[in-house]
Amino acid sequence: MMKKDMKWAMNHLPKSDDKNLPIMSLNEISKARTFHQSFPQYSETPLTQLTQMARYLGLGSIFVKDESYRFGLNAFKVLGGSYSMAKYIAKETHRDVSDLPYEVLTSDKLRQEFGQATFFTATDGNHGRGVAWAAQKLGQKAVVHMPKGTTQTRLENIKKLGADVDILDLNYDDCVRQAAKEAAATPHGVMVQDTAWDGYEEIPSWIMQGYGTMAMEAGEQLKAQGVERPTHIFVQAGVGSLAGAVVGYFANLYKDNPPKFIVVEASAAACLYKGAAAGDGKPRIVGGDLDTIMAGLACGEPNTISWDILKNHVTTFVAADDPITVRGMRMLAAPLKGDAPIVSGESGAVPFGTLATIMLSDECKDIRAELGLDDRSQVLVFSTEGDTDPERYKNIVWRGLNK
Repeated sequence: MMKKDMKWAMNHLPKSDDKNLPIMSLNEISKARTFHQSFPQYSETPLTQLTQMARYLGLGSIFVKDESYRFGLNAFKVLGGSYSMAKYIAKETHRDVSDLPYEVLTSDKLRQEFGQATFFTATDGNHGRGVAWAAQKLGQKAVVHMPKGTTQTRLENIKKLGADVDILDLNYDDCVRQAAKEAAATPHGVMVQDTAWDGYEEIPSWIMQGYGTMAMEAGEQLKAQGVERPTHIFVQAGVGSLAGAVVGYFANLYKDNPPKFIVVEASAAACLYKGAAAGDGKPRIVGGDLDTIMAGLACGEPNTISWDILKNHVTTFVAADDPITVRGMRMLAAPLKGDAPIVSGESGAVPFGTLATIMLSDECKDIRAELGLDDRSQVLVFSTEGDTDPERYKNIVWRGLNK
């Protein structure tokens, strides 16, 4: 028997008019994908089929979208940062983003026309690294604030890309407020954050569209492997931008027959789960230190655009404790003979860890039945980062520690 270490809430939230779903329309995501394909660093990240693991867990098939290969940055986040910057520059120069492929965006001519902006952001690591990378490539400035508890490795990764970066004695959500304040006080300062709040929605919606590239690739890769549509999609959430992007894209792609969507958060920062458990449709906020090894998911205030998409389309919200992601990291690193290993970091492995727990734990038979997970299920799982903190990864996977 496997310990459960998680709570879940089936989605009984009141539905809205779904006005945000068109943000993730197939047409919009196709534009984002074309933009990313213009980068010399672009290549599709692998979709790995775990055939033996599926058999062991009692599932039809498992496919893992492995973002550890994205642009050499070991995580998916750069997709959102780069696309939102391009959309911002397009708007400022009265162009369509389709007219700004990589070679135009990085040209001296455009730089002279647009000038120099300073892009501000708060990050637990991967998003800030993506923003810093994109700013460096586009000849722009980046200022990045990181919350307390951030490891030095994550800070150094961002510093190497030329950004001004620091670790503040604040939690993630307070770092977001600090970055927004500084952006507002800086000439040509721009806030690039993947969380939306009332009055700050345009740039987060562009970031979500950027994440859509990953979802679009996964849908095409599944088709190429003979899967017309997955029956279940497991995706993680911090503020919910990634989850909203993935759920929004696939809800549009398979609109007549959508898969079941399972959104997984870290228990210490489970704002979406708490909103679902409350059941009134209003978002919930989690404060405090948000203490979890899943640094990229330690966000307590939901993205308002995403929350709207998620409450209309998600099947189940899960709050997972750290042992769930530790289990996912270890199982992906050493799967069954015949399956390729996957390097998945603390925020990357929690959807797979959740799937494995649901399938193997006696305490999960109710949710297993409610979700209809069985030997006919074709499951898509997102691993959003590799070993972005290599020392911590080795501690957990090699040395048997839990953090």
